[in-house]
Amino acid sequence: MIAKAVYIRDISPGQTIQDTFLLADARTGQSRNGPYWSLVLQDSTGQMDAKVWSPLSQQHPGLSAGQFVTVRGLAANYRDKCQLTLDQLAPVSEAEVDPADFLPPSPVRPVELLAEIEALCRRELTHKPWRNLMKKILGDEEIRARLLPATGAKTVHHAYVGGLLEHTLCVARTCLALCDLYPQLDRQVLLVAAILHDMGKAWELTSGLTTDYTDEGRLLGHVQLGLERLEGFLAKARDLDPALILHLKHLIISHHGEYEFGAARRPKTPEAFILHFADNIDAKMNTIRGAYEEIEGTGQAWTPFQRYLDRFIYRPVQTPAPEQQTKPDAPKPDARILLLPLSPE
Repeated sequence: MIAKAVYIRDISPGQTIQDTFLLADARTGQSRNGPYWSLVLQDSTGQMDAKVWSPLSQQHPGLSAGQFVTVRGLAANYRDKCQLTLDQLAPVSEAEVDPADFLPPSPVRPVELLAEIEALCRRELTHKPWRNLMKKILGDEEIRARLLPATGAKTVHHAYVGGLLEHTLCVARTCLALCDLYPQLDRQVLLVAAILHDMGKAWELTSGLTTDYTDEGRLLGHVQLGLERLEGFLAKARDLDPALILHLKHLIISHHGEYEFGAARRPKTPEAFILHFADNIDAKMNTIRGAYEEIEGTGQAWTPFQRYLDRFIYRPVQTPAPEQQTKPDAPKPDARILLLPLSPE
């Protein structure tokens, strides 16, 4: 078994790195000096870009995502991000590594997240047809098997095992909190939509050592895939008012907000606006949290440029907590679980 010596989060410019990584992506390109590889290396702490230039690139014509490789290279800054330029590369068998060294961890076990989502339904859904619908959907063996390992996205936010359930739970809790501020909202349909809005991602994306789009994910997208899986359950929900089903479908197809962001329809009810903004808030907060993790321990206040946010992100000084909460022996909460304390029923 090959032991990891250095993790991506600890690599800084100027270091010469020799270690084993998972290929999260591998793409070829052509330069004046010949073909090259643009790689994305991954371990349990993150991802890093790497380049393999000719002639070394020509010695490895068959690289692909999902392979393990042992590499040697020099780390350097490129466009405000650390990148490796490799001078050695050798494929490694999966049997020689511990996969846990290469998969980003979920802060809470997926089975616990799903249990909390089910508990939310039992506590909050007082309308029996909604409660029965969610019990059947979340109790379906195929759906559970898909949801538990699912990631929230390929790269942008919640891109780790359990990420989809983490995102779903956070969006549901955000919607319920906003319902407390705006009691005129339909709390029931909003909770159901929050739980189901991204369910199709469990079929849109693969799960395992690498995350990529499935054929149906590329051709149809997660909104369509999610609705297809729901249709059978909705058709059998004969005690559920068709007008409520219509509203639920609108919430799901409009949760991206605008046409340019993939919405089939723009939000046209108060609940649709709430779901869209709750979804957007959680995705942005998770992306920023990941950006902060990149600079953890470096003393830097600014993150590298965040392509999906189209800006650098600043880490401000925090207002001191009350004295009774800052005693030396008080445990520091895990920042990745701030929105995920599991509550008893």
